[in-house]
Amino acid sequence: MYRPHPQISLGVEYNPYAKEIRPLLTLIPIKETANRPAVIFGISSDRIGTPNGTSYYLTASKDLTRWTNLPVAPYGGIVYGTYEKKWRAIGGMNIRINDKLTSLIMFDGVKAHPLITYNFNDAHGLTLMLARDKSLGLTYTFSF
Repeated sequence: MYRPHPQISLGVEYNPYAKEIRPLLTLIPIKETANRPAVIFGISSDRIGTPNGTSYYLTASKDLTRWTNLPVAPYGGIVYGTYEKKWRAIGGMNIRINDKLTSLIMFDGVKAHPLITYNFNDAHGLTLMLARDKSLGLTYTFSF
């Protein structure tokens, strides 16, 4: 991932199972404030479990710690997947366990995928995922 601006991330995703390289893009046209959620547009590979395709998504997310005293940030939105050529509702919840460890429960419009991520520092992270509630996966993220 490359972040040319705090509200723009660019990257490349390699899926060895599908033998695909896909672009990654995250744009934050509306930043989160104390009372307003962030609005995020992105491009990534299609949902987990599809053999190929691209997804285009629009979400809103809000850290609720200030209002609930809980370290949670839910999100919701819509996604268009090119594999099935259809729109789906998506959502999830990020839970901050501590400064380095977070948990994310993602719903891609079809299946849920719980994840746990350990961030070594601002540039390196390791994520363990239970894809489709049955298949273990591991990702390593490097940002520069």
